[in-house]
Amino acid sequence: MKTYQDIRFEIDRGVAIITLNRPDQLNAFSGTMGVEIGDAYRTCDKDDAIRAVVITGAGKAFCAGADMSAGEQTFAKQNPEGFSAAGVDPPAWEVRKPVIAAMNGHAVGIGLTLALQCDLRIVAEEGKYGILQVRRGVMPDAYSHWTLPRLVGTEQAAYLMLTGRKVTGQEAFQIGLASRCLPAEQVLPAALEIARDIAVYTAPLSVAVTKRLLWESPGLTWQEIGRRETELHHHLMGKPDAIEGPVAWLEHRDPVWKLSAKNDWPDWPT
Repeated sequence: MKTYQDIRFEIDRGVAIITLNRPDQLNAFSGTMGVEIGDAYRTCDKDDAIRAVVITGAGKAFCAGADMSAGEQTFAKQNPEGFSAAGVDPPAWEVRKPVIAAMNGHAVGIGLTLALQCDLRIVAEEGKYGILQVRRGVMPDAYSHWTLPRLVGTEQAAYLMLTGRKVTGQEAFQIGLASRCLPAEQVLPAALEIARDIAVYTAPLSVAVTKRLLWESPGLTWQEIGRRETELHHHLMGKPDAIEGPVAWLEHRDPVWKLSAKNDWPDWPT
């Protein structure tokens, strides 16, 4: 297991847990943290032993946004060839396992825009959530102009991004920013429960192709979706997991899956 500086990374019963680990700075985002999250995501994508991923924060916050301890140099001009507003490479949606953001406390700025890249989000009732970049002289990042409208619609996205205002956990849940809103101490356990359910009961390749098609879907017509679903069904049907799923159900036992996203990935439909 790798040792990181600004995150912790562990695997427990098929679930990878990535913990943003700068609690004294409310897990403020650093360049090192971004590189390390990307490295952890690549590990999660490649390792068949990992079936789901949970990303959370150490201490009271999920992520307090950019580390502004450098003051006026926080958003200093960068080398055009070396800078990307993506924050993390690869983004969470490219990991072929479900990625759940267990937002155990405040998530603002890039702390929230990175969580928008995940497949599911659980927020804390006590937390505040906002995309504050326009109040800091920069602009929203980490593909949030694409991810946020998908979740909450253009009107709510405009409200959050153009005002830079924060919302409560309940408000975040009500507008569709998160799938659940819980007391802070329940956020991580709830995320782990979902992740472990995925790890046992869902077929790895089935989940991986479903995730990718789901992320692609807003840019496709219904006819294109239909063609892709059909082609992907042909890739899955008749394979060991399509046999194991019904048999395990009939025998009232946990399934034993054989296929993997890494080794059995299809030629992606176009």
